[in-house]
Amino acid sequence: MFSAIARVFRTPDLRRKIAFTLAIIALYRFGAHIPAPFVDFPNVQSCLSASAGTQGLLSLVNLFSGGALLQLSIFALGVMPYITATIIVQLLRVVIPHFETLYKEGQSGQAKLTQYTRYLTIALALLQSTTLVTVARSGQLFGTTGIPECEQLLTNDAWWAQLLMIITMTAGTGLIMWFAELVTERGIGNGMSLLIFTSIAAAFPASMWAIWQSRGFEVFLLVLAVGIVVVALVVFVEQSQRRIPVQYAKRMVGRRTYGGTNTYIPIKVNMAGVVPVIFASSLLYIPALIAQFNMQPNAENEIPGWVSWIQQYFTNGDHPVYMLVYFLLIVGFTYFYVAITFNPVEVADNMKKYGGFIPGIRAGRPTAEYLDYVLTRITLPGSLYLGFIALLPLIALATVGANQNFPFGGASILIIVGVGLETVKQIDAQLQQRHYEGLLR
Repeated sequence: MFSAIARVFRTPDLRRKIAFTLAIIALYRFGAHIPAPFVDFPNVQSCLSASAGTQGLLSLVNLFSGGALLQLSIFALGVMPYITATIIVQLLRVVIPHFETLYKEGQSGQAKLTQYTRYLTIALALLQSTTLVTVARSGQLFGTTGIPECEQLLTNDAWWAQLLMIITMTAGTGLIMWFAELVTERGIGNGMSLLIFTSIAAAFPASMWAIWQSRGFEVFLLVLAVGIVVVALVVFVEQSQRRIPVQYAKRMVGRRTYGGTNTYIPIKVNMAGVVPVIFASSLLYIPALIAQFNMQPNAENEIPGWVSWIQQYFTNGDHPVYMLVYFLLIVGFTYFYVAITFNPVEVADNMKKYGGFIPGIRAGRPTAEYLDYVLTRITLPGSLYLGFIALLPLIALATVGANQNFPFGGASILIIVGVGLETVKQIDAQLQQRHYEGLLR
């Protein structure tokens, strides 16, 4: 293992790519700690300390920004606008035929879809930064009351100061997007995935240290042991796949023979990745956000009943109703996302076009029905697995007293393991090209 790592750094081209990637990551983390204009940084830090572990509504966004959101930094929005834009463009392929046509055109069509994603990212960043500045100005960002520092997060609340903050945060999102594309072109791995990986990994030490301080060394060791088991489970499931055998008939084209090969269609147990967890978290965030803007008492000095109901059931992550709804939403969104990203009819038509068939299954419609049957059955354990992993931080919140950024569960562990495996595979492939021996044995 150590000799393989030494070969990585002895290879000049690979060494330059890794050094460039690390430099971009360092710049990204540096920008996450630079406050935006007119932000009262000492007050923000005081509020972060006073409300530690209670930012349930913004915990997912804050996690993906590496803690930059609640610090109101220039990179406060992090990669969330780009993630949201990518998911929206992918979903629009089902609704808008032009997007599906571009997707099938190859590299030129993909370039246009990428450009649309960039425009949508900037638009979403503009919208989200406006919302963030408005919430910060109202003093409701941390969800705390009675703390004077949390009600005065900005040093200047004039309209031009707020406009400058919005422009700065939007420009920060554009800069992050450029960083990611630079890493993809000149570094190792997918740039945006690595920046997400960095943001989440940056919160690991603080989360573990908080568990040690609040619950003691024994609980810390228990959490660490559970974390190792969870990582092993995630690696096992993420690498698991159902391989459907496919045979291609021999064809004579001129004097050449084509086909006659055996291959397979890999169907992963978790085909949806982390997207259902993001969907479910975002959907549960909406009613809590609406209730947050309607917390003003009425004439009888009482908070409206529906606001109290939402606060009771949808803002406490350790409440059983919240956990049940969260789990069911993840299972439902898993089936939904797999259905729109894997089209059995299209796969069956492509196989039939090139003379491929599944042994024992007729080509055409029977093949599509068989693929749909296999996909439906394989998605069930995948959706249950996603729901279980997503509930781990909430269970830890109720049992260990950890905050909702518990490192060994939810979207964080799925992204950490997925990006880590993909990056190691890319380094391994580049080593094999140069030394005929990879990083992995």
